[in-house]
Amino acid sequence: MSFRLAAYAVCIEQGQVLLARHAPAGGEPNWTLPGGKVEHAEDPFDAVTRELAEETGYRGTVERLLGVDSRVISAAASRGGTEHQNVGIFYRVRVDGGRPRPEPDGATTEPTWAPISSVTRLRRSSLVDIGLALARTLPATGHVAAVQVGGLVQH
Repeated sequence: MSFRLAAYAVCIEQGQVLLARHAPAGGEPNWTLPGGKVEHAEDPFDAVTRELAEETGYRGTVERLLGVDSRVISAAASRGGTEHQNVGIFYRVRVDGGRPRPEPDGATTEPTWAPISSVTRLRRSSLVDIGLALARTLPATGHVAAVQVGGLVQH
């Protein structure tokens, strides 16, 4: 089983959420939250704003911890062909500046402010639904129910 610790930015302004188009090599593109792998010895608190800048061109400030999500992706569904666990730490992040741009030499393109009301019509990562649910409900436990994957909702 492979394992990844990741940090995700939930940036919401005026009824819109910041999404980035993820176009994996050999895979179908979908929308996701800015974020990604926490590097060795890196604090997730620092990783989330680094990833935001790398993937979107925006600078941001962490406003609060929203919660943690852990999911296991079966070998049949994972890109690597082996069972994979992703532990995601979600933060509410305020965009402070910068200019939108695609990730240089990366798989993340098209940083876009999407109306929250339109998200259900987008092909997206389940991370988007988890992040929005955490931001909407602010559960004391920092945990929301798993999101059903299928149709427009992908791993």
